[in-house]
Amino acid sequence: MTVTTDAKNGGGQAARPAEEDLVSLTIDGIGISVPKGTLVIRAAEQLGIEIPRFCDHPALDPAGACRQCIVEVEGQRKPMASCTITCTEGMVVKTQLSSPVAEKAQRGVMELLLINHPLDCPVCDKGGECPLQNQAMTTADPETRFEGRKRTFEKPIPLSAQVLLDRERCVLCARCTRFSNQIAGDPIIEMVDRGALQQVGIGAGDPFESYFSGNTIQICPVGALTSAAYRFRSRPFDLVSSPGVCEHCAGGCGIRTDHRRGKVMRRLAEDVPEVNEEWICDKGRFGFRYAQQRDRLTMPLVRNAETGELEQTSWPEALEAAARGLTAGARRGAAVLTGGRLTVEDSYAYAKFARVALHSNDIDFRARVHSAEEAAFLASQVAGRGVDLDGTEGLTFRALEAAPAVLLVGFESEEEAPSVFLRLRKAHRKHGQRVFSLAGHITKGLAKTGGTLLPAAPGTETAWLEALASGSGLGPDGSAAREAIGAEGAVIVVGERLAGVTGGFTAAVALAGSSGARLLWIPRRSGERGAIETGALPGLLPGGRPADDARARREIAAAWGVAALPDRPGRDTGAIIEASAAGEIGALVTGGVEVADLPDPALARRALDTVAADGFLVSLELRPSEITDRAHVVLPVAAVVEKGGTFLNWEGRVRPFEPAVKPDQMTRRLVQTDSRALNMLADAMDVHLGLPDLPTIRAEIDGLEPWGGDLPLGPTATPVELPSPEPGEAVLAGHRMLLDQGLLQQGDAALAGTRHATVARLSAATAQEAGVADGQPLTVTGPAGSLVLPLAVTEELPDRVVWLPLNSTGGGVYSDLGAVPGTVVTIGATTAEEVNA
Repeated sequence: MTVTTDAKNGGGQAARPAEEDLVSLTIDGIGISVPKGTLVIRAAEQLGIEIPRFCDHPALDPAGACRQCIVEVEGQRKPMASCTITCTEGMVVKTQLSSPVAEKAQRGVMELLLINHPLDCPVCDKGGECPLQNQAMTTADPETRFEGRKRTFEKPIPLSAQVLLDRERCVLCARCTRFSNQIAGDPIIEMVDRGALQQVGIGAGDPFESYFSGNTIQICPVGALTSAAYRFRSRPFDLVSSPGVCEHCAGGCGIRTDHRRGKVMRRLAEDVPEVNEEWICDKGRFGFRYAQQRDRLTMPLVRNAETGELEQTSWPEALEAAARGLTAGARRGAAVLTGGRLTVEDSYAYAKFARVALHSNDIDFRARVHSAEEAAFLASQVAGRGVDLDGTEGLTFRALEAAPAVLLVGFESEEEAPSVFLRLRKAHRKHGQRVFSLAGHITKGLAKTGGTLLPAAPGTETAWLEALASGSGLGPDGSAAREAIGAEGAVIVVGERLAGVTGGFTAAVALAGSSGARLLWIPRRSGERGAIETGALPGLLPGGRPADDARARREIAAAWGVAALPDRPGRDTGAIIEASAAGEIGALVTGGVEVADLPDPALARRALDTVAADGFLVSLELRPSEITDRAHVVLPVAAVVEKGGTFLNWEGRVRPFEPAVKPDQMTRRLVQTDSRALNMLADAMDVHLGLPDLPTIRAEIDGLEPWGGDLPLGPTATPVELPSPEPGEAVLAGHRMLLDQGLLQQGDAALAGTRHATVARLSAATAQEAGVADGQPLTVTGPAGSLVLPLAVTEELPDRVVWLPLNSTGGGVYSDLGAVPGTVVTIGATTAEEVNA
């Protein structure tokens, strides 16, 4: 199983155009043939000729705004902007290298751009990495003919909580506005006013709420747009840059981490054409300060048996205490719960530790809503498949972009996988890709991809999928969706939220089989795809091997050097929590689990209390959590920026990275990676895990042969009766927003300031029935309590369905209401007492 080597980029290669699709031209006396429609500036780049430019960007539509890229074209009366003219047969182009006319024009444009540009390079954030600064040194004259005072403006102007504008530095290239309009689909900033007064601005009262606003800072060719969090914090020559991979979602986006004296100062997007191209979301760009918080765990903690308090201790003492407790508790039953953010190597260590040290198949990474049906789907349809796993091209970003139609089920692209959203929007703009979504309402992301809503109340997705397969009972939009996904290359995308819909995965597999569409699963978190391949599931061993297959167990036992693996069927997260609450688990190890993310936080807290009282609880943590409050031993672990590892993205593409900074530089203490901490813990238990370092783990994973046996059966589910809410009731729907109360977003106030508004949604008829008008507070009550949110009446939402953001207010919907999507809750007008509270 090869999942950690630096695999080649997938996605296929673009075919070379046929000869009749090429045009031949001459640039600076050098002949070249390029595809029809190629811009002159791109053709020059292929010859290694660099034409100065500011407004040009290969991912944006041509604008010709700055005029810096002027060249001379034979037969034309005046110089032309090379970023707006396409190559034609026989064209003769002269750049500044061979044409005095082009050189003089470029110098003149630069002189004009510098008339009012401030001479504040020493304090400008862009100083040292500024295209204007560089080109002024190569293209501009040493002296200007213009005299007088430079124009000044009030500065900075906050476009949003995290993007600041210095207007006098702007060269009006329109890169930022074109990105916002074309790439992100957020036409909030524009060029306002005219003539000498033209400037970048936003509409009055319109906040710059975009999940991709940070890209405007990076592509700005001057220091006009700056980051509120980074402004005046450092200089480019102060920084050490390290390539990396974003840890926030399953896209595997390439990032660059800039750090100084062991502290991360900023993150930028890396240009990875096969994955994120050169864009990242704001969560990936700004959400890194969680590892720099003052509550960061830097030393092992052991609970004092007499005082009941956690006390700092040494690693040897903590490991000895954990080994004694786990060994004793495991006689009654042992389990491992991990979150979905672990690297491939760390997930592998947890899977091996569970089977070898604890002799248990009770391990699950799904700290979220999950089901046995989903586990069967992952084992039969996902494990072992991917661009770098099974030797085939597989479904990639490029294949998804090229698809004529995409059906989204239990998945909201902009909120749950921003890099996927950008590809869908690009496909819609470039070739009219048709997107259909089984969801409750038209989200911003769906609207920006030109999508069509197939309105589905929670739980009805199964019936929709079955109807799309049979063709019966479909309206106009449903019939259009059925026809579209039958086209060659169409894709059905299912998200992890479909696990909460009985029969959803079963129906999705059936629809893919009957329509010929390719089926794709995209989780929300970065480590979930890798956890499947490394066996962090109760029914799977590394490499997608079924844990109930004797041959599979023998193969892994031989690879691990043990006599045998446990053959007792493993329990999933829900069953582990129930068993823990019942006192059936005596030893529990957790890593990266947040109680509020679990579908039943109240039961999880009772389970942890039971283990803490009658068993032994070990937690591997970055920062304190609810589990820390109950754990007997807490082992501090390294953040992503402090360690090397691999993320396996949703494509099954290997995304390795190395540590950017040393752990002791950030924490002043020696924390360990999860895998090394588990290896040392196994040694203390007198068990040989054999995973001392990253190269050893990678070599062991790569040494596993691909599974050649039978695959598990596909998902099956028994139909269930859907709830029928009465007046004053509604079925709960919802998903998590990209920017919410997640722990990995803590520490950046500017990022938190750009969260989308937190509202509840009802249809007009349901709102009228509940006696609540648009904008008024709505009370939603579940078994555990109530929450109050302003109402946004949403016409397309099915009646008697209430949509809520799952983790944007209070303690989260799961904790505050004690309900998950698909359950019935009570809705009504908010009383004066509730408003005051």
